Amino acid sequence: MSNYRADLVTATLADTIALHERVKQSDLQPVLAAAAAIVEALGRGGKLLLFGNGGSAADAQHVAAELVGRFQATRAALSAIALTTDTSVLTSVANDEAFASVFARQIEALGREGDVALGISTSGRSPNVVSALDAARTRGLRTIALTGRDGGAVGRAVEIHINVPSDSTARVQEVHRTLLHVICDLVERAFLAG
Repeated sequence: MSNYRADLVTATLADTIALHERVKQSDLQPVLAAAAAIVEALGRGGKLLLFGNGGSAADAQHVAAELVGRFQATRAALSAIALTTDTSVLTSVANDEAFASVFARQIEALGREGDVALGISTSGRSPNVVSALDAARTRGLRTIALTGRDGGAVGRAVEIHINVPSDSTARVQEVHRTLLHVICDLVERAFLAG
């Protein structure tokens, strides 16, 4: 058990708490704007399309599950689709076109004017996320990104940019999950109130 050190646990918790605190002290308007854009789209019968790679793909799926199912309250299902889950679409597009097109192609197929495209990228540099956001903007979707580092090309490609300024992928993902839960909470409360 000597390889399992309590100081590593406390250091990791301290780092993630410090980054959460830093984000808490930053401009939170983009988080509120993201929730408002999603509520507006869903309220008009639109949908939320979510995407990202790796852990961000898991976060996209998590948010879709929270909105289609439930976050904290029983309510009508909300229209959210993770573009990370259909392996036949992902692999056919990656094989026949390019991996950079796996989300953009789905935006072209499923996105409609007034829907919301939410891309997640801890690096801010994911080419397939940038391509999807470009396709979304062209089709008249509202665009939101959650990024890390300085936001990169992903942050520059969107209308609403939520940045977690850290170079640590793990710490960025932890704060992303908190912010995504806040967005789910705000969206759910809006539909419970209405």
